[in-house]
Order: sequence, then C-alpha cells, then structure tokens
Amino acid sequence: MSTEAIVMMVVAMVVLWGGLGAAVVNLLRQDTSGEPDHTHRDL
Repeated sequence: MSTEAIVMMVVAMVVLWGGLGAAVVNLLRQDTSGEPDHTHRDL
C-alpha cells in the first residue's frame, strides 16, 4: 500500500470511530431519570 492510501485509511478510521464514540458519549450523557419535561417531535 502506498503512503497516501495508508493516510487516507487512518483518516477514515478516525472519522468513523470518532463518530461512534461521540454517539455513545451522547447517549450516556442523556438524562433518562424521571419523566421528560417536553416531548420534541418533528411533525
């Protein structure tokens, strides 16, 4: 593999795993205790 291909692969892996990590952190930080104050619907 060329150097450019390896760099591009590493960048893609960082973007994908970083997005997954950010999603997990976002889910873990949500307040799930009690009833929600407001229901947000996109209708």
